[in-house]
Amino acid sequence: MIEGHLHEWANLLVRWIHFITGVAWIGASFYFNWLENNLNRQSPQKKGIAGHLWAVHGGGFYHLEKFKTGPSKLPPELHWFKWEAYTTWLSGITLLIVIYYLNARLFLIDPSVRDLSPAEAVIIAAVSVLGSWFVYDLLCRSPLRKSAALLGVTIAGYLVLLAWFLSEVFSGRGAYIHIGAAMGTMMVGNVFFVIIPSQKELVRAIAEKRPLDPAVSTNGLLRSTHNNYFTLPVLFIMVSNHFPSTYGHHWNWAVLLVISLIAVAVRHYYNVRRIVKSLWWVLPAAFLAVLSVMWWTAPQLKPPETVHAGVQQDILPVVKERCTVCHSATPTQRGFTSPPVGLALDTPEQVETNADRIYQATVVTRTMPIGNLTGMTEEERDLISWWHAARNPDGHRP
Repeated sequence: MIEGHLHEWANLLVRWIHFITGVAWIGASFYFNWLENNLNRQSPQKKGIAGHLWAVHGGGFYHLEKFKTGPSKLPPELHWFKWEAYTTWLSGITLLIVIYYLNARLFLIDPSVRDLSPAEAVIIAAVSVLGSWFVYDLLCRSPLRKSAALLGVTIAGYLVLLAWFLSEVFSGRGAYIHIGAAMGTMMVGNVFFVIIPSQKELVRAIAEKRPLDPAVSTNGLLRSTHNNYFTLPVLFIMVSNHFPSTYGHHWNWAVLLVISLIAVAVRHYYNVRRIVKSLWWVLPAAFLAVLSVMWWTAPQLKPPETVHAGVQQDILPVVKERCTVCHSATPTQRGFTSPPVGLALDTPEQVETNADRIYQATVVTRTMPIGNLTGMTEEERDLISWWHAARNPDGHRP
């Protein structure tokens, strides 16, 4: 009990840190992209100034200026936006360890997908996350960098291939979170290995009063642009583990691909909307695309041709044996001190009230029991399907 309590609090505290620093990192990214696209660049400008912006916030006025190259003399204090990125990644990797690697049987492995040992699963997971940085960095240093569009398509192709591969070896939830971790590692690698070093080189060039190598600035801008487009897909993955209709779908990797493309399109619209006025259609098209994904992933509520007699009584022993080890007011499964998502199934009334949720998780998405640790059989899943059909003989939700 104490071990489970400590694990739960470790999960909570690290997740809280990850959320706070992630908001700071992505918020800064959003703000500077907004700032860049809203600068007043019309002449006349002060000497050496590329653009300026007046803003009001928190009861005060702000006047921001962007230099064409840099000030003639460096200020005594210069703020660097880097620790937000580093802390977000470190806390995210800690979460991976606490949730997925220390509980690989529970959250990472799905025997119905591939029956891996915990050690095998953790090795594959770690290689997929860290190895993705080297693949991505190699692509960015290759001749593909001469064409931003071709490079972007190639990177997207690699991530699609990775998503498909991970969906073939891990649980859907485990596959999704590791795609997010791989993209997050690419982003923080860009900050640590490229963006910050290019900014330091800019500062050195100004201090030494020498021209800056244009390639340094170009490379930093390219990586910063990639980070900007990664943000919305990564945020979606961060919240998707609460929604099994995404990662629990048979074509979960394709669902992630479509949602990510929608997110990238929305991000692109906000990046260029002040420059390209003709892209007004992107947001309504994205909304329609999301509705299409909702329709695609909707459960097929077709009842079986026959319904077992006495199925109402038969379902309770199945729920008790296969579900209440976790979903109980007093869970017996290691690592849980309270029922996940507050769902307890100890009584017939609780089972009846949550019938749709039980059916969705065990029959439609098959994400429960988690990792099928309790060994729910196909016959038992069929029994739940018959039971649900008996409650809804027309095949629709009440």
